[in-house]
Amino acid sequence: MEISLLPISAGLELYRRQAARFYEFYLMKDPTVVEFILEHHPRLRKWVEDDCPYMTVTPADIQLAMADWYYFESWMHMVEWVMEVTQKDSPVFQFESAVEAIFTGDPVRLEALLRENPGLVKMRSMRKHHATLLHYIGANGVEYYRGQYPSNAVDLLRLLLDAGAAIDANADMYGGATALGLVATSIHPARAGVMVPLVGALLDAGAALDPPGGAGNGHNVVKGCLYNGRPEAADYLARRGASLGLEEAAGVGRLDIVRSYFKEDGTLKDPQRQQEMELGLIWACAYGHTAVAEFLIDRGGDPGKPVDGMNGVHWAAIGGHLDTIRLLINRNVSLETVNRFGGTALGSAFWAMVNGNEVNRWPEDTDDVMVIETLVSAGAKIEPGTLGWLDRQNLPVAKKAMIGDLLRHHGAEN
Repeated sequence: MEISLLPISAGLELYRRQAARFYEFYLMKDPTVVEFILEHHPRLRKWVEDDCPYMTVTPADIQLAMADWYYFESWMHMVEWVMEVTQKDSPVFQFESAVEAIFTGDPVRLEALLRENPGLVKMRSMRKHHATLLHYIGANGVEYYRGQYPSNAVDLLRLLLDAGAAIDANADMYGGATALGLVATSIHPARAGVMVPLVGALLDAGAALDPPGGAGNGHNVVKGCLYNGRPEAADYLARRGASLGLEEAAGVGRLDIVRSYFKEDGTLKDPQRQQEMELGLIWACAYGHTAVAEFLIDRGGDPGKPVDGMNGVHWAAIGGHLDTIRLLINRNVSLETVNRFGGTALGSAFWAMVNGNEVNRWPEDTDDVMVIETLVSAGAKIEPGTLGWLDRQNLPVAKKAMIGDLLRHHGAEN
């Protein structure tokens, strides 16, 4: 079954029919619907994680999963929203129309809506994140299915700020986050090439640089950037004066600050910061701050200790940081340790070659061939079937041929 979203103009009967159709296909064990239910139903997802053999699904369960998919706490919350949004002159309809204007990059429509109803800029979504329009500029934690991001987001941001948007308001995604935290940690503005201008515009307009938990999950904004693969934003915020603890300083390559946490004998001034040091070492590996990584390893940091299921060489391979990879090889970090996804260092490099995003590999251009050559030359094992896997990937022909020749030179067989 193909799963598609209903437009905001859809009436309640269409949602009921969609739920009934989901249930019909669930009874036929349609794999797409089963996966949908397990992804969006909190109780059933937990049952699968606990390997419960007595899981049953009712029509009410389908409705609950659908509500989560549409970003509502419950089916009844979604029903209330449908009743409001289908009234063409209602504030909820105007709010959703303003959201659409943001994602389609339509400043004329957005300005007209704000002029017609100035209260929209302070209004919050009825969806479970309760975002304001300003939070939607971050496009993080809101409806993932919007599917597009405007290149003129800075202009839209300024419209909202001029209309009186509350710049440091929190929304309810990730345990609470500000617009600055959402923009800085979101991949969508980064891919559109407007993340730094957006962050700069927010800061210039008076956004708090270090709001507690501003990036969600209890993280300050720089730490949130490190955890979400936004090194460019972390670097920019640090240069704008964000406060940096040991972990954050290591993640943005500030060796001078990292040094300040250690005594002359190489031990931490505060032993309670050991975990921060270990996390900082991982971020230094992930984002290619080789001098920081070397400094921390020399002071007892263990790059083989995993963070989020991956150790330093996994992270460095994904980031494509050759100097850091070579450092870790020279420090005898195992290349065969398996990460939580089942991949070795070489497997991580292969994954990044196919799936990696340039915004995660900032600032340098990554030479995937050199990364792979460095790892296999250091003894990384080539798994059987790798050449067949390589042949199936959507890569430039010349690059694929070069990597294939390299792997064969190191013993890979068809």
